[in-house]
Amino acid sequence: MRYFRDEDALVKEIARHFLPSRGPKLRLGIGDDAALWKPKPGFASILTSDWFLEGSHFLREQHPPESVGWKCLARAASDIAAMGGTPLCFLLNLALPAAVSGKWLEGFLAGLRRAAKSLDCVLAGGDTTRSQRILISVTVVGEIREGQEVLRSGARPGDLLYVSGTLGEAEHGLLLLRKSRGRVSPGNQALRKHLYPEPRMALGRWLAERKLATAMMDVSDGLSSDLPRLCAASSVGALVDPGKLPLARGIEQESAKRLALHGGDDYELLFTVSPGKAGLPRKFRTLKLTEIGEITKGRTVHLVGKDGGRQLLHAAGWDPFRPKNK
Repeated sequence: MRYFRDEDALVKEIARHFLPSRGPKLRLGIGDDAALWKPKPGFASILTSDWFLEGSHFLREQHPPESVGWKCLARAASDIAAMGGTPLCFLLNLALPAAVSGKWLEGFLAGLRRAAKSLDCVLAGGDTTRSQRILISVTVVGEIREGQEVLRSGARPGDLLYVSGTLGEAEHGLLLLRKSRGRVSPGNQALRKHLYPEPRMALGRWLAERKLATAMMDVSDGLSSDLPRLCAASSVGALVDPGKLPLARGIEQESAKRLALHGGDDYELLFTVSPGKAGLPRKFRTLKLTEIGEITKGRTVHLVGKDGGRQLLHAAGWDPFRPKNK
């Protein structure tokens, strides 16, 4: 196993996987005190930052290092998709124990490099240090044409509520991974979605460019936790029909519904559409688009009950500060 003699050697190893780190907008990347960024006229910059921590977000002995590299960038880029933007470059802050600076680091950087190439997102710089556990922080810079950005605050009563893809699948993948005795090859859809999520960049841009979505966010902590945030930003409520939720396959229905409501890590887009622009296609390319409810007056989120009444939806998704969470 190879260890790096000092921080400079570690930085050179990271840079080796990503050079050259320049482009038409990134004038100067890795190798100086800071990067130089040149914004495009007529566009607004989008900034987002995300932690990815050993023990909280991934398990070193079970998650392949390639998936950790892929996912730490993909989940941060999902926030750019949720505003309808395009990711352009990112900063990587990495704290490592010396024991994982060899083979684990090689796998991690390979996965990160593949994610960066897939997203056309350049590594611009960052910081490294030593730690007892693996700690990763990623900051992504994106852009969107001014006036096209989709916020959480644009939903209005009567808007239809949509979600992309399938809900609860990634959480099911995590459950499968935890039941295993070691690392699991992503051989089924649930595991692939948990290990290698795909931020919905093209869908976000499509909705923003055509001004179809009145409000939008990504589902990262679970529908029951994220939908109230969109509603709070828009000063509205919502009514969700559990019978319309796009459920993961191969699971008992009630369990699948529970995962769809409360499971995290899906990184699908949750968005609202005004009734005048209803009639979205059932698919965007090959990705399902499902109408799951509507925006209502008031400030609460309800489910349609079995008797047709309304049942309050309690937030039970991922929350790092909630006791005994997952």
